[in-house]
Amino acid sequence: ATALSQAHEDLLVKLETNIDSGLTRDEASKRRQDGGLFNVVDPPLKCPAWVCCLLPCIKSIPSMKKFREIVPEDAEVLRENKWVRYDAANLVPGDIIRLVSHDCVPADCIMLRLEGGEDEMLVDVRAVTGEERPRSIVVQDGKIPPVKLYYGGSVLQGSGLAVVTAIGSQTLLATLIRTKKFPPKERVLIAEDDAGVPFVTTQENSLV
Repeated sequence: ATALSQAHEDLLVKLETNIDSGLTRDEASKRRQDGGLFNVVDPPLKCPAWVCCLLPCIKSIPSMKKFREIVPEDAEVLRENKWVRYDAANLVPGDIIRLVSHDCVPADCIMLRLEGGEDEMLVDVRAVTGEERPRSIVVQDGKIPPVKLYYGGSVLQGSGLAVVTAIGSQTLLATLIRTKKFPPKERVLIAEDDAGVPFVTTQENSLV
């Protein structure tokens, strides 16, 4: 496994979490209660289940089809020094998660290290950010840069550990849906700051 950079160490301190043991169940429960939300992103079109049943064409609307393709179902999470598979909706900021090939990225997160002797990891975030090329996480001097990944991305190659930074309505995908920029027709990020915070091309060029 790769080592942690100082930026990674600082991030873990800020999020009050530990890459070796993860959060305890009590800590995760408290964060969920304090935050008041689950890791659930509302779809582009919200309608009662009975309406969707009567009007199945709603599900074929492009934004709804794309949304259904990228919504994560579960996640491998480190809780109390044990790896467990939970419903993705139960993730909280500070959770340590494992991402492997073919996984759907279950929350906005920052990569911490690669595993399995891999020297590169590729993650497709095109469905969320409109980026044409996959994000590449490459080992440099035994470490990786703190690359930001987004809820709904897809792991194409490699495996590694990441820390959850945003969930549910706080994710980039939720922001894009609220501002009618999903699915992206072009690249939606202007840039990301040193902490991986994205600048989105909304009319106000607001920070999310």
